[in-house]
Amino acid sequence: MFKHIAHELEHHAPFTLTGAVSGIIFMLIFKHLSAQTSETIFYVLHPTHVLLSALVTASMYCIYKRANSEKVNILYVLLIGYVGSVGIATLSDSVIPYLGEFLLKMPHRHAHIGFIEKWWLVNPLAIAGIIIAYFAPTTKFPHAGHVLISTWASLFHIIMAKGETISVLAYFTILVFLFLAVWFPCCLSDIIFPLLFVKSKDAHSHSAEHQHNH
Repeated sequence: MFKHIAHELEHHAPFTLTGAVSGIIFMLIFKHLSAQTSETIFYVLHPTHVLLSALVTASMYCIYKRANSEKVNILYVLLIGYVGSVGIATLSDSVIPYLGEFLLKMPHRHAHIGFIEKWWLVNPLAIAGIIIAYFAPTTKFPHAGHVLISTWASLFHIIMAKGETISVLAYFTILVFLFLAVWFPCCLSDIIFPLLFVKSKDAHSHSAEHQHNH
């Protein structure tokens, strides 16, 4: 399993780095964006990330179970889909960016926890993604799209906190945190987490199929 996880992380690193660089370009373009507008954009991107993550995470679990002619317990699907999407998306979009903001001592740093602050938006979208996965599981949404949405959500979380000016060194630090915020959490939520609940041989074959679709 650890060898498999390392393979997935290595496979996704190049595009994740590209996404992080695109985030820095966006940050230069939107550097004068107000904190209020940045928050609005964050709360479009973050819930979208949660919806897609819930759909893919729950789908991976359902597809495996049905492929082995096993009954799919809706409660397990809800638990795996919710933790795998809301929990990991919060880590990716809010917690890791906040650590970067804290390290850089940004003036308006604050961890925006979507499923608490906007519980009426984030939680229903997570459940919607899980229900769709239960009845019509699919993993064909491009993983690249998920990576970009997660990167940009993390980015606008940082833009909310940055204040008026930012140094060149800070941009480099933000690049590192954008990469870390997306690289491991996205692989964890889409591929690794749901496959922790399957047999290693089947997990590898389903992951290979998922990777082929993306």
